[in-house]
Amino acid sequence: MRRSNLQYVMGTTRQGKRNKYTIRGTDTVVRAKDCVLLRRTDAIKPIIARVEKFEQDNMNRMRVYVRKYYRPEETIEGRVCFHGDKELFLSNHYDVHSADTIEGKCFVHNLKNYMKLEVVGANDYYSRFWYNAFTGAMTPERVEVLCKCEMPYNPDRLMVLCGSCNERYHPKCVGMPFEEAMKSEDFRFVCSKCSPDLKD
Repeated sequence: MRRSNLQYVMGTTRQGKRNKYTIRGTDTVVRAKDCVLLRRTDAIKPIIARVEKFEQDNMNRMRVYVRKYYRPEETIEGRVCFHGDKELFLSNHYDVHSADTIEGKCFVHNLKNYMKLEVVGANDYYSRFWYNAFTGAMTPERVEVLCKCEMPYNPDRLMVLCGSCNERYHPKCVGMPFEEAMKSEDFRFVCSKCSPDLKD
C-alpha cells in the first residue's frame, strides 16, 4: 500500500482518530483546541480556526475538523469602528479540511489577556464575541462602553486615562491633540466630569 505523504504522529484510536498532528516540513505539533492558520486558494488571508480533532479517512488522508473564527469583515454586519485589527469572532461554523492545509499555529486570547501582552506578535489575535454564522447574531449583545462616544474598547485606538475617575477617553473626543495624548503619562489629565471648569 502506498504511504500517504502527509506527516503525522501516532496516537490513534480504532476509528482512525489522531490526538495530534505535526505540520508538514516542521517540528510544530498541533493538538485539539489549538488555533491554526489554514491555507486557502480563494483569498490572501488564511482561515483562522480552532482544532476540534484529527481523523484519517479510508484513503489514508489526514483530515482536520475545525471551528472557524470570523474576521469582522466576513460577518453580515461587517467591520465597524470599534473592531480591532486583530479581532476575531468564534463561530458555530464547523468544517473539515486536509491537514496538509495547516500553515502554522496562532493564538487567540480573550481581550483581557490580549491587553496584557507586552509584545503583540503577528499570530496573536483576540476574541470577545461569539458569532452565529447562520443568523448573523453576536453574543453578547452588549459590552462595556467607554468615553463620551460610548463605544466598546478598541485596543488599536489610543485612549487617555482620567487621573481622578480612571475612566478612559479618546483624545479626539475630549479635544486633545494626538501629540499631547502621546505624552499623557507625563501629566495629569482630568476629564470635564471631574473638573466642571473644563470644557471638552
